[in-house]
Amino acid sequence: MKGLAPDGGLYMPKHLPSVSRDELESFREKKYSEIASQVLGKFLHEEADRDDISGICNEIYDFGVPIETVDGRFNIMRLDRGPTASFKDFAALFMSRMMQHFLSLENRHIIILTATSGDTGSAVANAFHGMKNIRVIILFPSGEVTDIQRKQMTTLHDNIQVLAVDGKFDDCQALVKKAFMDQDLAGKHLSSANSINIGRLLPQSVYYFWAWSRICGETGEKVVFSVPSGNFGNLAGGLTAWQMGLPVKKFIVATNENDEVPEYFRSGNYVPISPSRNCISSAMNVGHPSNLARIVAMFGGNMNEKGKFITEPDLGKMREIMYAVSVNDNETRETIKTCHDNSEIILEPHGAVAWRGLEKFIESGPGFRIDEKLCCILETAHPAKFMDEILKVRPGGIMFPESLAKVEDVPEKFTSLENDYNIFKNFIRKYY
Repeated sequence: MKGLAPDGGLYMPKHLPSVSRDELESFREKKYSEIASQVLGKFLHEEADRDDISGICNEIYDFGVPIETVDGRFNIMRLDRGPTASFKDFAALFMSRMMQHFLSLENRHIIILTATSGDTGSAVANAFHGMKNIRVIILFPSGEVTDIQRKQMTTLHDNIQVLAVDGKFDDCQALVKKAFMDQDLAGKHLSSANSINIGRLLPQSVYYFWAWSRICGETGEKVVFSVPSGNFGNLAGGLTAWQMGLPVKKFIVATNENDEVPEYFRSGNYVPISPSRNCISSAMNVGHPSNLARIVAMFGGNMNEKGKFITEPDLGKMREIMYAVSVNDNETRETIKTCHDNSEIILEPHGAVAWRGLEKFIESGPGFRIDEKLCCILETAHPAKFMDEILKVRPGGIMFPESLAKVEDVPEKFTSLENDYNIFKNFIRKYY
């Protein structure tokens, strides 16, 4: 419920529960909602009734999670079938229901502050819209989200307030973090729905279990997951699943031109990028990922908020399970075109970064046999959100899913704000 810890750090579970081989095997016969209930119940069984958790999962996970095999080589897990056509739906929906559940029991109210580089804002706006105990303020970098991403946030009103900040995503996130630490705002009961909130990461671990259960034929088989990575919440969810017992051969950490993490893996020297580089895979335009601190902690290290190591992690072990690679915009566009021309599949920029990242891993010669076919690319948003790029390879474009089409003609409402903390703070104090 707090989101950020009082010292400015990020919450982590004291220990991670395990998933046994027998449980893994049972997942093959279960629906997504049943796997989610079982995995998340391991964390929440002391906090919430299992029937309540199961009921929430059955309610929210009523959409498909298709896995598409391409040319017998790669599997694409399409995480874009939720109400805002983004993988962020998986966590935002669960968080919103659990938060409302606890708040209703205690008759409390909170204000959610969330920074977004694209899809988080729309998923959070949709998930929390109309909830009586929760008001939401969403900050996005002006001019760095697509029109459809913006409209998904700005066409929902009531308890949703959207602010367009004159800056980068990292600036938006810095404003949010500073507000959490400001004692003058302590009485506002602020919380977060960003991936700085541990409640965002735990539900994201579930679809890794789902993918394994649909791809692997034997319990001991391991999957290579290629994960488009910006603020690294998606990757942290996958690593959580791995530490719980999911058989994983490798995580491909695929970034765009914000390559601070691939450079760290290469050189051992971590240097945040400021300002972040603006790429067509906009949700990954992050120069200093918040969740890197969590990943560092998983490998015995300690990183402060500025990206300085208090204790160095075991970089050797990190390299054993992760391969970090950067993909530039030209490569991203070429991948979208090649996949369309050769296989008639449509990738959006983030999925294309993951596809090309996996190819680079195979090309690097680590001895991985492509004929194993146990590769899974995470496609994190519906291609229609990036129609400008899709039109370059398919002049007729593609159909908007209903979740996107319904916002096209709805009036927008948002407020433009300077990148100044005092202005942001005064806004909160004036209207909340």
